[in-house]
Amino acid sequence: MSRLTKSGVAIGVSLPGVRSPGVGFEAPFEMLEACHERVQRMLDLLTRLRNHVAKNGCDVQANDAAVDVMRYFDLAAPLHHQDEELHVFPAVLAMRNDQLDLLVLRLRQEHLEMENLWCQVRLALARVEQENANTKVPFSQAELACMDAFVAIYINHIRSEEGLVFPEARRELNPEQMSVISREMTRRRGGK
Repeated sequence: MSRLTKSGVAIGVSLPGVRSPGVGFEAPFEMLEACHERVQRMLDLLTRLRNHVAKNGCDVQANDAAVDVMRYFDLAAPLHHQDEELHVFPAVLAMRNDQLDLLVLRLRQEHLEMENLWCQVRLALARVEQENANTKVPFSQAELACMDAFVAIYINHIRSEEGLVFPEARRELNPEQMSVISREMTRRRGGK
């Protein structure tokens, strides 16, 4: 699916909560990893947006990028965190491994930190969306610091999940449990 930007350029759009080609909720861990890839793309877009606004101001491209980043982190990211909190983390905690338990506790805390940082980052992005074309409104140092912290926490978080937590949860969950997870992930996103 693609849409035109205000400047008439066609861009691909991956709507939050909608399947990616080849990866669906019937394969929950592959879907979670695909979500991580989308998170990384949105973090990259956020970084490019910062640089673009500093150089070009709040033009049409900045507006479009801000809207895309806000849509993803407003809609898809909370569902992804919910998937992990409800299905992945409990499976790992059931293993009763002290090191993994501490890691899961840290990841849960990071979800809260991400949520708090997102509220601050979103305010800056909403301002970009509301500015007139070509208005130069650079981000404050505090906003840039929040963006840096937001990107950094996500990168480390994803590394821990994909490197340790997801593989352990995969080993722990049986096919029937995976099927239940798939159905619940689909239902949360408005599917049947």
